[in-house]
Amino acid sequence: MTGRVAAVNLGVVTEAQWAGDASGRSGIDKRPADGPVLLRADGVTGDFIGERAHHGGPDQAVYAYAQEDAGWWSAELGRDIRPGGFGENLTTWAVDVTGAVIGERWAVGSALLQVTKPRTPCLTFAGFWGVPDLIKRFTVRATPGAYLRVLRDGEVGAGDPVEVVDRPAHGVTIGEVFRATSLEPELLPRLLDVPELPASTMEKVRRRLNVAG
Repeated sequence: MTGRVAAVNLGVVTEAQWAGDASGRSGIDKRPADGPVLLRADGVTGDFIGERAHHGGPDQAVYAYAQEDAGWWSAELGRDIRPGGFGENLTTWAVDVTGAVIGERWAVGSALLQVTKPRTPCLTFAGFWGVPDLIKRFTVRATPGAYLRVLRDGEVGAGDPVEVVDRPAHGVTIGEVFRATSLEPELLPRLLDVPELPASTMEKVRRRLNVAG
């Protein structure tokens, strides 16, 4: 089966005590768009981002989460999780998001995207779901979804195929990076050979390994 986009989701303004933004607003609650959405290097057109210190920017322009992984969480928690429920811009189907190689490129609609890093769970996410121990559970499950750069601006809509057009030879995946930076630090040396990782992530890896840049 060819991978595809199940939904493109845009954040709405949510005011809540758990919101990470100093103003008490968050864009984690994302809803499916009615039609194609323009993805640009600086983000997703029409998407609201509350806490820009930790979200958005070129290395986190788009966030993708697999519908299959959402299904696991739905069964685990005994609740329906609609597209956008993870705060993702792209809900995918038949795409191995956790197994995506850092730096691989996806042709989606008229856009060209590049996989950059896994999502790190935060208190805002736990508050949005109303699950106090979500960070721990999300970390153990280790299906974090993937952030992507936009290498070529373009429109993406539900039903568009997701085609991997290039995959780096180093083979380090979203899942490996997530596990290395959370519960399996013995994997950290592997990340030193991944030039496509964001500079901020590589800096943290080098600091934890006490390796000079």
